[in-house]
Amino acid sequence: MANQGPPGAGPDPVSEAFDEAWAKSLTTQFEQLLRTKRLNALSHRSRAGSRSRTSSPAPVDAGPSSSHPTSSANTIRRKPVPSSSSHASHISSSAARPHSSTSAPPSYSSLRNLPKIATAPQDPASLKFRNLLISLSLTPTKYENPGLLDEALSVIPLDRIYSEAEEESQVLQAEAESMGDGRKAEWGYQDCVIRALLRWFKRSFFTWTNNPPCPQCFTPTVSAAMTPPTPDEAARGAARVELYRCPAPECGAFERFPRYSDVWALLQTRRGRCGEWANCFSMLCRAMGGRVRWVWNSEDHVWTEVYSEQQKRWVHVDACEEAWDKPTLYTEGWEKKMAYCIAFSIDGATDVTRRYVRNAAKHSLDRTKAPEEVLLWIVDEIRRMRRENVPKDERRRLVMEDMREELELRGYIAHAIAAEVTQMLPGGRGPASAEAAEKLLAGRQSGSAEWIEARGEGGTGSPREGH
Repeated sequence: MANQGPPGAGPDPVSEAFDEAWAKSLTTQFEQLLRTKRLNALSHRSRAGSRSRTSSPAPVDAGPSSSHPTSSANTIRRKPVPSSSSHASHISSSAARPHSSTSAPPSYSSLRNLPKIATAPQDPASLKFRNLLISLSLTPTKYENPGLLDEALSVIPLDRIYSEAEEESQVLQAEAESMGDGRKAEWGYQDCVIRALLRWFKRSFFTWTNNPPCPQCFTPTVSAAMTPPTPDEAARGAARVELYRCPAPECGAFERFPRYSDVWALLQTRRGRCGEWANCFSMLCRAMGGRVRWVWNSEDHVWTEVYSEQQKRWVHVDACEEAWDKPTLYTEGWEKKMAYCIAFSIDGATDVTRRYVRNAAKHSLDRTKAPEEVLLWIVDEIRRMRRENVPKDERRRLVMEDMREELELRGYIAHAIAAEVTQMLPGGRGPASAEAAEKLLAGRQSGSAEWIEARGEGGTGSPREGH
């Protein structure tokens, strides 16, 4: 009460002293203190173990006896027998010295559960990886352009999308009520809107491009070379341009295929491969009011995640495959091995590799671009950048959402281990049904058979010809 002044007396000096800068400084000091304490504990254990090994006398091979024949291993380990006087002195000193009770050096099991401490990148490889991820994190920020969102809504058949979503939502609600146990519908209305948008986008709006047709005779072209973009193409986000040539002798025309990253340009061309598909579809989801993530995979693929308010989690969506909530499609279906899957949104970044790589021993690649502590620091840095001007209540909600997702990702690993153990038991079966397993085992469907085979994404299924 003594610190409260009359109204209009000016800011409270105590409140100004304990501001966000003070809290951030205190957090940094605490992390440094915790790091130092752990390092000191490990050093103490290591020194104690070294003293224990040094104080213990080395075993002396007494030589072969009549009951134990001489072996090559005994010959290698045998040490020279000391003289009788020195040997007696050694025995007496050993008898006079009590046995050391110092504990053994710490095992791996005592250290493996230590939490990782975010560490700033220092080496060139880590700095390069940081620059790459920060550059990629800018992609979803472009979806917040009001003019772009209006343009996107102008090309979407809203009446058709909302009608299909309403019909599917009612069916799902009726199915849930028929169970009689008060359960919720599997997907909410907003989820059904995105599902209807996915079907329209795949079947009616965007076109997969293997080799573009000849602009003169419409004959399928063949790849000729890569060529620099024109100023107009570069202005629309084309960092590279593929050049194709018509194989017809009487034609021989060339066709340019710019790989646009600007969504405005993609709304006009409506063609591309997985990069263009994911970029354009993610922006259309944002235009329909969904919370969107653009997911980058280090093995040359990208896709979308949308947040389901009904299930309180992020849902995998791949517009190229018309896939909804099939995160194991790439590893189990395409038989693809992956190292990094990083999701970017307007709210930050998240390492979601565990959602897509459930069996690390079978489907994971070595993560060599940066140490895990550095990747944790980069992800935290991107989150701080995106949430810097977010209100405190919204920031707190995002932190809680991050914690809930972390528990979800850990649960995937635990579930995968449990399924593996169950299958090892006599007569054991995994949790997935035969129908679900068949769906997951389908190879890649988008792209030509030759292109899929060259990328090694055919899996055990038989992919269709490009469309």
